[in-house]
Amino acid sequence: MIDSYIYVIIALLPLAASMLVLQVNPYHALVIRGILGAVAVLVYAVLGAPDVALTEALVGTMLAITLYAITVRSSLVMRLGVIKDESVEADEDHHFGQLMDELRTIFGKRHMRLELVTYTNMQALHRALLDKEVHATCSRAEHSDQNGAVPGDEERSYHTTTRVQRIYDIIHNELSLPGTTLTYVSTPESGEKH
Repeated sequence: MIDSYIYVIIALLPLAASMLVLQVNPYHALVIRGILGAVAVLVYAVLGAPDVALTEALVGTMLAITLYAITVRSSLVMRLGVIKDESVEADEDHHFGQLMDELRTIFGKRHMRLELVTYTNMQALHRALLDKEVHATCSRAEHSDQNGAVPGDEERSYHTTTRVQRIYDIIHNELSLPGTTLTYVSTPESGEKH
């Protein structure tokens, strides 16, 4: 007769699998996947299949989690292109700092990191967006008044352009900082990088 503890261990498999499927945070899902693999290894070992347990431990758990971690780490990044001078002067420019903080908060809710990629001029920034090196760009939007004078820092705004419709929707719905404009541009699909 099988001991009752084996039933408890076997019951952990569907419980861990359910937790894995329902998990929203990808990093927590990785931990739960590791627990699921460890429970499966334990079940196989207790039921007399050490070869299957070893295979599950090495391939099903260790290798799979390593590959998932690399994938999650690289895919949950929103690359934002900025002009080098603007990112260096971020401490001095209160509005730019607020914008970056708000974007980090918006994407942080989705477990994404905001990575700033600097470029030397507007042409390089625009080319990076078209070449799909970055998901979006952010630059100063200099407006002149009716006399042709450029306003001071207190009136300076920023213009964000994105090539990803989902990012546009997220920022458009959640960005509350005044003086910031947002544009979606469609990029050609033929040169898409994977």
